[in-house]
Amino acid sequence: MNAQILHSGFDGLKFTLQAQIPTNLRADLADAKHCAKRDNAEYVLDCGPVKFNVTGKGARGFTAHTGDHGAVWLFQDSDDPIPNNPPITIDFRAFGLATGGLRVAEDHFRACMAALAIPYADNQLRVTRADFAVDFLAPWFEPDREALVAPPGTKITEYTGIDETATVSTGSRVQGLRAGAIANRQLAIYDKRVEVIQQGKLGWLEIWNAARLAQGNPPLDLKDRDASQVWRFELRLGSKQLRDKFQLRDWTDIRDMLGDAFTDAVKRIRYCTPSADQNRARWPEHELWRQFEMVVGNDLDENCSGVRPSDVAEANRVAKMRELDAQLAGLLVTRAAVSGVTADEFTDFLGGHIEALQRYIDEHPTPLTERLGKAAARYRWTD
Repeated sequence: MNAQILHSGFDGLKFTLQAQIPTNLRADLADAKHCAKRDNAEYVLDCGPVKFNVTGKGARGFTAHTGDHGAVWLFQDSDDPIPNNPPITIDFRAFGLATGGLRVAEDHFRACMAALAIPYADNQLRVTRADFAVDFLAPWFEPDREALVAPPGTKITEYTGIDETATVSTGSRVQGLRAGAIANRQLAIYDKRVEVIQQGKLGWLEIWNAARLAQGNPPLDLKDRDASQVWRFELRLGSKQLRDKFQLRDWTDIRDMLGDAFTDAVKRIRYCTPSADQNRARWPEHELWRQFEMVVGNDLDENCSGVRPSDVAEANRVAKMRELDAQLAGLLVTRAAVSGVTADEFTDFLGGHIEALQRYIDEHPTPLTERLGKAAARYRWTD
């Protein structure tokens, strides 16, 4: 059974920024929020080349956005900050990512930061979430919970409606599956056609029909489910993957290594075709999953380095240990020679000299814990 790919690309990208908003911007946002609440409507804050729609939402802080193709901006109120919350959060909109990709998102971010006149450095950025999606025209497909092969302990939910989050289908047609946690790694397979109809996101229909036209096919008629059923396979990576495991931080890391994180993720969780084999690891991959994996590999190839930062850090750490061991060995050989130790006596010399070294360490005026801490601080393998 054939499935046509109608769209592939990033569907979500979120950053936090450890930078404070200037005093004058804080005052402008406060005034805009007051007007938005008073008029029960968004207030447009004109920042030269960029206009921000400020809402009246939130008891503390300020919320603004730059349209469906821009981003949602959350600003901490510098006069009333929430402890442990990032000063600025930027959540890019799906349509902007779908039509412009990462390059346009970065350009938009930098244009907004310049318009807002917020001083910052790229090392103050932290990426907290990234989503990649592929839309398949596949009316014959229906998600099967048993077909998901995920790491042990992964939570899998099945739902029958776009607003249901953790229900099990009971007779109704299954409309989606979710596996994993959003803070870590999550796969979502769901009925995108239903979402477009229920939430009026007809921009996706334009994107799909452009793909249909490019392939010489007629536009979709969403009223005809059997001819317009679109299933979205969406892989979502949170901070535990992006920051903790792959150590992605700023735009440079995103451009160079985001593909590595997604390539790794598609190897950890799979959608398969169930078989009689009791070993689920041997189940063949479903044809849609094979296409999804291929698209991830092709689309994100330019965002891959092929090496995890943690692997590089570990290699550097091992190299340093070998260097220090070589130095220690050389010093001990020299010490033995000065003591008149022969080659046959060297092994016994080593065993006895360890006790002498331990005494020197114990007699040192600075506690060992403090000395170890200072030594460890000199070698930071990760941020």
